[in-house]
Amino acid sequence: MDGRHDRLIGALAANLAPVRRLPRPLLRTLFWLLLVAAIAAALAMFSNGAATWQRMAASSDMWLAALGSIATAAAAAFAAFVLNLPDRSRAWVLLPLPAAVLWVAASGLGCLRAYVLPGTHVAAIGETRDCLAFIVGLSVPLSAALIVMLRRGYSLTPYLAAAMAGLAAAAAAATLLNLFHPFDAAATDLAVHAVAVAVVIAAARALGGRFLQNSFAGPVTFLPGGSN
Repeated sequence: MDGRHDRLIGALAANLAPVRRLPRPLLRTLFWLLLVAAIAAALAMFSNGAATWQRMAASSDMWLAALGSIATAAAAAFAAFVLNLPDRSRAWVLLPLPAAVLWVAASGLGCLRAYVLPGTHVAAIGETRDCLAFIVGLSVPLSAALIVMLRRGYSLTPYLAAAMAGLAAAAAAATLLNLFHPFDAAATDLAVHAVAVAVVIAAARALGGRFLQNSFAGPVTFLPGGSN
């Protein structure tokens, strides 16, 4: 009996190939944020940096909203990479919540101001469509990069990890929109931003989650204890 067990174990172990440990979620998040920074640097070449800085400095709600959106992007990306590991709790999905609350609250405060910021105007309907196209369009490569990076893990909740990737991409795109957004806070504009973010999250969850679920049928590159 013991001999048969030994032969079975030997047969199962004979074709095992070594795998590389996944980088830590924090390191993977930094890699993705470097991509965001590179895109920001490229876009900044075509924007009016002085005007952007003037808008951001004119009222605290502007830079608080920007701080909240980029913090949401970073936290959501980190949560996606953590959820990409099979031994982690779903509670990590709550990590971006405080930053998202700051983002939404600061954006909403702008609607309560009684004055329009210098160098801005309230966006017309056509201009809000441009905002939606910018956020959705820029979110495509950002979320695709995250989904591809997530493929090397093994998540028990691939759709949840993909949704976090979508939130990270949408928040990063909304942050970069400030480079080309000479509009003051208005309910219509903010509603369009919310729709754009929701569309990105839904698409990432549906398409990215299916991609991740299918990729998990292949070789696993996770080693316990290597990605804390």
